[in-house]
Amino acid sequence: MSRTFDDLVAEADAVSVAGWDFSWLDGRASEERPPWGYQRSMGERLAAASAALDIQTGGGEVLAGVPKLPPLTVATESWPPNIAKATQLLHPMGAVVVADEDEPPLPFGDDAFDLVVSRHPVTVWWAEIARVLRPGGTYFSQQVGPASVFELVEFFLGPQPEHVRRGRHPDDARAAAEAAGLEVVDLQFASLRTEFRDIGAVVYFLRKVIWMVPGFTVAEYRGKLRELHDRIETEGPFLAHTTRFLIEARKPA
Repeated sequence: MSRTFDDLVAEADAVSVAGWDFSWLDGRASEERPPWGYQRSMGERLAAASAALDIQTGGGEVLAGVPKLPPLTVATESWPPNIAKATQLLHPMGAVVVADEDEPPLPFGDDAFDLVVSRHPVTVWWAEIARVLRPGGTYFSQQVGPASVFELVEFFLGPQPEHVRRGRHPDDARAAAEAAGLEVVDLQFASLRTEFRDIGAVVYFLRKVIWMVPGFTVAEYRGKLRELHDRIETEGPFLAHTTRFLIEARKPA
């Protein structure tokens, strides 16, 4: 028997959204994975590094999932619930978690790291990344691309202007990296099929990824949620497209 709209929404509105683990969505939503295998590739680079920094680590889940960390590994995070979670997860592995507001400057000296990584950073301060990288060091990052999951965003907010849809474009990332003095050695882009199979998955996603529909609450958008629930019940999963890009940039030796 199908669960009611009220049951699905109430459950998703009550569950914790701390950390950056999306396993609550298993069976309720799916996202095609990028072809480059970021965590595996990041792990290979970390295994060869001597000092590494993970910027905006979230709950530390991605960093904790690699086989081997460098002798010196530091992660930064700004959101207190994530700081606590990352600390519990990463300290036993020998990594230090630093509370940082994600505003320049990074709390590290010049030329401090031979590898800087970041998965889905909200902001990228390219000049600071270049500053803390050692000559010959590498920045390796998977980032959210332009108009990601905008089918869902525009369902709630209506059509978005072109400059908003174009935000986070990989060409802009390349230009910013080069302006900071880094050499971009790899840049890849992917558009990935994403499905939401029930309205609870939508509520959880929008509560967790807070910049998609700023200020989202169930109370504020209950009417649109009901409309989308009825659509999913009638037509099947709601289809959107997630965009991602991989960028690797090197500081000249």
